[in-house]
Amino acid sequence: MRARSLAILLLTALLAACFHAPPRNPMAQWVPSPNHEPRRPILIVLHATEQDGVQESLDTLRTGNSGGPVSAHYLLGRDGGLYQLVSDDLRAWHAGPGRWGTITDVNSVSIGIELDNDGESPFPPEQIAGLLRLLDDLCERHGIPRTQIVAHADFAPTRKRDPGRLFPWKQLADAGFGRWPDADAGDPPAGFDPWLALQLVGYPLDDRAATVRAFHRHFRGIETDVLDDEDLRILHALTRMPRDSAQ
Repeated sequence: MRARSLAILLLTALLAACFHAPPRNPMAQWVPSPNHEPRRPILIVLHATEQDGVQESLDTLRTGNSGGPVSAHYLLGRDGGLYQLVSDDLRAWHAGPGRWGTITDVNSVSIGIELDNDGESPFPPEQIAGLLRLLDDLCERHGIPRTQIVAHADFAPTRKRDPGRLFPWKQLADAGFGRWPDADAGDPPAGFDPWLALQLVGYPLDDRAATVRAFHRHFRGIETDVLDDEDLRILHALTRMPRDSAQ
């Protein structure tokens, strides 16, 4: 009986080791190299769930739905409660099609954070405090530039509006996260091209009206789609800031 128990334990250990072994191509001889590391995220994407509470969002992010299965790395409740659904080093399905600067596959290089919000309501202080703690942790552990935090709508302006015009980007910037224009940057020079500036910041220009709406939600908290003088001042300030290599 003792020998049988020992054999079962050895078999269990062997199966566990096989389960955790890295995928190998059976066509090749396995000659492992220590010169590797996990794929590292370089961008953080903020979303709003636009659903009715945390439980509904947890269900959506863990199952199939009418538009196909979706997920995110984290879900942050209105009370600051934090849920992780996907490991940081895995590719979650939160971004969909879109482009930010030179990044064309956002899912592969980003961490997605869903915020429990209906898309029309203010974000409670407890939720933003929890988000700031999470951003600090993610940027510190993964070496993500603290400016590399964007809205879902920023890179997918024709499809998405989240996290919405009420999201407090200025509060994040005051805490050291995201990009925000310097109030002392001054007026743009003669011949300043706002469309080129939008591209330099990262925005796609496939649909210019949609891009302006996304830009306005992020930097002015409005929904209009026509650029004005204030937009030019903001874009001038943003393009004077140091650019991250990840862009």
